[in-house]
Amino acid sequence: MTDHRRVTRALLSVSDKTGLIEFARALAGHGIDLVSTGGTAKAIADAGLKVTDVSDLTGFPEMMDGRVKTLHPKVHGGLLAIRDNAEHKKAMADHDIAPIDLLVVNLYPFEATVQKGAGFEDCIENIDIGGPAMIRAAAKNHDDVAVVVEAKDYRAVLDELAANNGATTLALRKRLASKAYARTAAYDAAISNWFSAQLNIDAPDFRAIGGKLSEALRYGENPHQSAAFYVTADRRPGVATAKQVQGKQLSYNNINDTDAAYECVAEFDPKHSAACVIVKHANPCGVAEGEDLVGAYRKALACDSTSAFGGIVAVNRTLDADAARAITEIFTEVIIAPDATDEAIAIVATKKNLRLLLAGTLPDPRAKGLIAKTVAGGFLMQSRDNAVVDDMKLTTVTTRAPSNAELRDLRFAFRVAKHVKSNTIVYARDLSTVGIGAGQMSRVDSARIAVRKAEDAAKESGLPAPLTKGSVVASDAFFPFADGLLVAIEAGATAVIQPGGSMRDQEVIAAADEHGIAMVFTGTRHFKH
Repeated sequence: MTDHRRVTRALLSVSDKTGLIEFARALAGHGIDLVSTGGTAKAIADAGLKVTDVSDLTGFPEMMDGRVKTLHPKVHGGLLAIRDNAEHKKAMADHDIAPIDLLVVNLYPFEATVQKGAGFEDCIENIDIGGPAMIRAAAKNHDDVAVVVEAKDYRAVLDELAANNGATTLALRKRLASKAYARTAAYDAAISNWFSAQLNIDAPDFRAIGGKLSEALRYGENPHQSAAFYVTADRRPGVATAKQVQGKQLSYNNINDTDAAYECVAEFDPKHSAACVIVKHANPCGVAEGEDLVGAYRKALACDSTSAFGGIVAVNRTLDADAARAITEIFTEVIIAPDATDEAIAIVATKKNLRLLLAGTLPDPRAKGLIAKTVAGGFLMQSRDNAVVDDMKLTTVTTRAPSNAELRDLRFAFRVAKHVKSNTIVYARDLSTVGIGAGQMSRVDSARIAVRKAEDAAKESGLPAPLTKGSVVASDAFFPFADGLLVAIEAGATAVIQPGGSMRDQEVIAAADEHGIAMVFTGTRHFKH
């Protein structure tokens, strides 16, 4: 392998023309011949630079609406020929193939076309064929050819050309080649996943996941773990699309927890009520609805003010000054909201390390999507849990039916239970959580922990009675025995919502009837691991 390769000819074909003319002009300044296609060639020529159209290079016009223009031996031979191989050099001479030492290609904007909701045929037309073929060819022959797939790398190429008398180094070419293959892989992943979705194929024979680096992180869950944040073609509103107004860089755990908080608060329609979710270690520790955000926040905080310290706060409406003032009274890591008033932004700015994220809008809890989880030797894929309690048929299975007030709180509690790690028990009263038990190995332990949390909150607030008295209870999955239900009854709960489906359902129903408790089944489970 040769370290330095002088660039004599460059082929440029880009859909994103950011920085193109400045880059092309700098290449020409190094005496590099420019070859280009279609709109890219026109832009370069209009800037007064000499450029050879690829049609003149190949001897064939662009045809079939531009589908065929670079798929030609004079292009791919120029990219793939090994410069020090005598047989390759002879083939180039015999067929009048000149080397292409630098390839600059960014692909048709397929991902952007899908994101704007374009129709099937429009998306198909934005699948690039010649671009990926050239990129892969140039990357394979990185000993001789440099390949650029993103405008942000123009500067690195120009710096090397300036430092090495018009040549690139092998180290740069390898780095660019690695990036090039990752780009085409992510591009093909977006296409294949879109195609599977269009055809309603839930389990395609091959599944690819691709993303673009958003930022390298200081570390992962723990300081000895490396980490980075990537965004996918699925532009679901949230932490990946939000604008960070202020604060320190988000950590791995911040991003994970903020996503959990925003997904949970999205369950609450902002046209119906203000809502606030406080998350700690990916679990809600307080959730509430109210007439305004400050009221919702204070109710959510009262559920577990100890855990809320250093937590993540998500709201479903524009953050206002009153809410910002209340939230900043205690140490908070992140606030995420659809938007914020100027006054609220100024209040948050007094806490310079507090991250404020504005996501623009809320994600749709009913929207389809995919969730991946790695395991040793592979990964699991599943569709997002987009079941919403408002769409479920609630079946009363006890002698007593819930009152309207209980039914309102039952729906609220089940909304929250969807976002708490299993096994989950949520106590709620007056559209606010009063006790949350999360992530336990047995459901009865979750029920007990939630009661203990409620007792601690009552003491913190100076209340004589446990907050669970007169509450309702949600369970993310069925009660396998009556023991968990009996804990809730003892704590003062008056109504229960659960999926049902246990072989001991009748035993659980009988226990509820014996104590005059109302119980409804949803028929839908909300496991979250």
